[in-house]
Amino acid sequence: MKKNIYVLIITIMFLTLLPVSGNQFEVMVYTSPDQWHNPTIPTAITEFREMALRHDFALTWTQQASGFTDDNLRQFDVIVFLHSTVEELSDEQLESFKTFIRNGGGFVGIHGASVSDGQVEWYRKLIGHVFTDHPEVQTAVMEVTDKNHPSTMHLPDRWVWTDEWYSFGDPLVEDLNYLLTVDETTYDPDRTWGDDTRFTAMGNFHPIAWYHEYDGGRSFFTSLGHMSSLFKDPWFLKHIYGGIYWAATGLGVYE
Repeated sequence: MKKNIYVLIITIMFLTLLPVSGNQFEVMVYTSPDQWHNPTIPTAITEFREMALRHDFALTWTQQASGFTDDNLRQFDVIVFLHSTVEELSDEQLESFKTFIRNGGGFVGIHGASVSDGQVEWYRKLIGHVFTDHPEVQTAVMEVTDKNHPSTMHLPDRWVWTDEWYSFGDPLVEDLNYLLTVDETTYDPDRTWGDDTRFTAMGNFHPIAWYHEYDGGRSFFTSLGHMSSLFKDPWFLKHIYGGIYWAATGLGVYE
């Protein structure tokens, strides 16, 4: 009996390494080592694989920057940076990523992907804003500012959510289309582990998710998704898939 259980566990571990094949479009999820978000990755990848099966798209997960080559990226329609940045990419790998975007590729950044201060300007503009700080995890109320995008059309006008609320610097490009904001009166931006030197408030307009076209491609970013449990939430998963769908196809936005 124990031997059968052991074989089953090994089989499941092996299957999680295989790509999920689908027909709509090809998605690569890139995760790089990050001490703050590593615990999130197993749950998130499991849910991404279920999402790929449910929506019939192909999914490949990699933690290797070596996958950023012209030949490899050519097969994908969207690259998802799950808590990752271009920090681990070499100059040559970064150029392949730029080529992918300039050839019309889609990009989806999730949460830690915006922690990019000091990184190359091109990537920071691809995201649209740079992370500056965050308070302790708290419950707050978000407002949907645009329900005409696939990532938000399923959401209520106001959405109660618990997360790590990132604050951001000024926009780095002019054409950002904002989708979600958080109401700072519904949580305490100064709750920062007793450290009075940290400043996380943005005021009346605190963006959480947005999208834009950039350098020939499409970019969607959401700052939600700090904890593993959030990737079990159906509304959040639909939010992410809506971003992937738009980034892959350019479809689903209603003017």
